[in-house]
This record gives sequence, structure tokens and C-alpha cells, in this order.
Amino acid sequence: MSSIRLAWFCMLLGLVPAAAGAKQASYALDPVHTRVLFAVSHAGFSHALGTVSGSTGTLVFDPDDWTTARLQVSIPIAQFDLGDAKWNHAAGARNLLDVQAHPVATFTSTRIQPKDPTHATVCGTLRLRDVGHEVCLDVTLNQLKRHPLPPFHRTAGFSATATLSRKAFGITAWPSVIGDEVELRIEAEAIREGRGEPEDAGRDDVEGAAPVEPETPVPASTQMPAPVPTPDPAPTP
Repeated sequence: MSSIRLAWFCMLLGLVPAAAGAKQASYALDPVHTRVLFAVSHAGFSHALGTVSGSTGTLVFDPDDWTTARLQVSIPIAQFDLGDAKWNHAAGARNLLDVQAHPVATFTSTRIQPKDPTHATVCGTLRLRDVGHEVCLDVTLNQLKRHPLPPFHRTAGFSATATLSRKAFGITAWPSVIGDEVELRIEAEAIREGRGEPEDAGRDDVEGAAPVEPETPVPASTQMPAPVPTPDPAPTP
């Protein structure tokens, strides 16, 4: 191989990593459209359902290479809601969630195993009540595209499920009333950070949506004149 060809070959090899990460972008979790649903057995009679809203965090994601993704989330546990004020007070007490001392839980991804283009297992460290354990999420990428509503940010939407043991995080009170297994369902939206690529401003790549066009003003000559009020007839004597 000549020296010129060798130089070109080395240059192309150097471009491969850059091309592989070309679609990787940073996203910020949307706290309004991100929610955690948890379910736990209530003395075997039913599964108590609660939600936690307001999670924040960052996602670095390339839809063509899930293995390079990185996720870091803060979950405001103190904002959990079981649908009843007294029940919330009891569950947030020191012997259970202890939200006064530990109002926030965190999740940091450590490894990701893709299954197909829209599914992956995302494992990471969940730190709850200052105790950290590995939790694996089954994640589905619902879609990644420009949002159909202003300001038309590129948005990634995910659904995820997981199961964890409350005892693993030191939550051991009321074992005969509260089940150990906690089921999680997560719905999340993440908005791409930054101003985005220049081409985003001039096109609409929402599937099935027509391009948004500005309204065309109606020429003054074709506008209907305002109606002239007709005076009431004089009263008949």
C-alpha cells in the first residue's frame, strides 16, 4: 500500500468514532411529563398505587447505539402521593420512606443492554434513603421526533418497568401489612438541550402531520365592512 493510500486509510479510521456518535445528543427530563407509578401489596387485599411527579435529570442518547447512553435522574420522593393525606403522612414517616431526612432518590445508569431498536435493559444504581442498590429497567423508546406543539422541541418519549425490594433499601416496617415487592412503571419525556440543528427551524418531521404554515392576511379590499347599526324605530304615539 502506498504512503498516500495509507494516509487516507488512517484518516478514514479516525473519522469512524466521530460518525458513530454523530446522532448522540443531550436531553433534559421534562418534569411535567415524567412520572413514576409504584404499586405495593396492601395486606394482600389490593395493591396500593402511588405516584411521584417532578423528576429531573439528563439523558445522553443516540438511538442508533443504546450502549453509549447515559442517564442520571433525581426523583423527589417527598412529593409522592397515595391519594390520601393520612396515608401519605404514614408512608413518609421515619420508619418507612423517611422523606424528612431523605427527600430525594437518585438513579444513575451503569450499563445498558439493547434488545432491538426500540427496547433495552437499563441497569443502574438507585439510591433511596441513602442506600444504593442496582435496579434494572425494561425500557421502551416510544418515539423520538419533533414535538407537534410549539416550541417544537425534539423530544424522546420512554416507558419503563422494574421491580425492587423495599427491604433492600432498609424499609422493613409493617411486613405483615406492606408487601416487600414494589412494582414500578415510569413514563418519561426528555427534551433535547441546546438550540438544535439549523434544519429543525424550517421543517416539520412529525409523522403524519402537515407543515405548519403562517396565516395569510386577508387583503383589505376583500374584507367585509363592519355592519352599521340600525337605529330603533321611533315609538308610535
